[in-house]
Amino acid sequence: MRQSARGQVDPFIVMDVMAAAARAEADGRHIIHMEVGQPGTPAPAGARKALASVLEQPLGYTVALGLPELRRGIADLYHRWYGVDLDPARVVVTPGSSGAFILAFSALFDAGDRVAMGYPGYPSYRQILRAMSLEPVGIETRPEDRYQPRPGALPDAEGLILASPGNPSGTVLRPDEMRALTQAAAAKGMAVISDEIYHGLSYGDRCHSALEVSDEVFVVNSFSKYFSMTGWRIGWMIVPETHLRTVERLAQNLFICPPHASQVAALAALDCEDEARANLAVYRENRRLMLEGLPKAGFTRIAPPEGAFYIYADVSDFTDNSLAFATEILDRAGVAVTPGLDFDPDRGARSLRFSYARATADIVEGLRRLTEFMAAR
Repeated sequence: MRQSARGQVDPFIVMDVMAAAARAEADGRHIIHMEVGQPGTPAPAGARKALASVLEQPLGYTVALGLPELRRGIADLYHRWYGVDLDPARVVVTPGSSGAFILAFSALFDAGDRVAMGYPGYPSYRQILRAMSLEPVGIETRPEDRYQPRPGALPDAEGLILASPGNPSGTVLRPDEMRALTQAAAAKGMAVISDEIYHGLSYGDRCHSALEVSDEVFVVNSFSKYFSMTGWRIGWMIVPETHLRTVERLAQNLFICPPHASQVAALAALDCEDEARANLAVYRENRRLMLEGLPKAGFTRIAPPEGAFYIYADVSDFTDNSLAFATEILDRAGVAVTPGLDFDPDRGARSLRFSYARATADIVEGLRRLTEFMAAR
């Protein structure tokens, strides 16, 4: 049977690493997971309790844009976190942030359009774009800019994806930087999509939303990270009023609606911020341990992780093949890490990403193994 050319996207390498780690575990090995950006904590207790309470009730289709009470709850979150007064009508509940990107790209771009993003960056941006017959355009960022794009470096394109905190770097855009980038994009006629799924996970100043500097942006977020709900596949998007009906029509046809059960849990999760902040304290300690332990192991050239739960390391002193290096670390040390090729198709062969989203005991053990591995290498 024939296959489409646009369907031939690159693999999401971290998922391949997860599969290799799972095979090792099936063979009886104990693997420390530093590869995937998945919290080691469960969904908030209130979210689990809310879902359990409705399991005997019909859970069917909801309206395409999500439960009205959930959309109001998300709008209230923007007032609490950012001081932004947001009309709940502009909130679109989605099947994870991935569903939000599909809707945003469909609403904003036509086949052949160019969409720019910083490298290193989240790999699924460019693969979803390719699958939709759009052209991803990488902006090579610099360590001195904390791996974030500069306004003067924006290419000619129809769109720009910003990410703060960034994945894999964990670096955060300040309000003046966000304003300069959105203004530069507007001057070039570029639609801006701001990926904010790691908001709430910051270790200095709070994260700032693009909505604090402009209404002419698509903002994507998710319950996956801060609220520890990766497997529930529930996210959201804030859309300019001018694009709302377009997004609604697309959502009706592409997804019908977000999962009803996950929407019920997400609504309850919004009232569980005390639990989420307790999880943040664990990540903060894990980050401290990583910033102390990785340099002792030999990984000294790292991006400043201001948010999220990743450390991105330049390993060019050790390898020019990060995929083979990550395989060696998994095989010999029993630690799963992500090759930088996932995030930067050019320079990523000389970098690794380490996640510290799991339990602190795992971080301690993983650092011990990495130190021993590097000393014996």
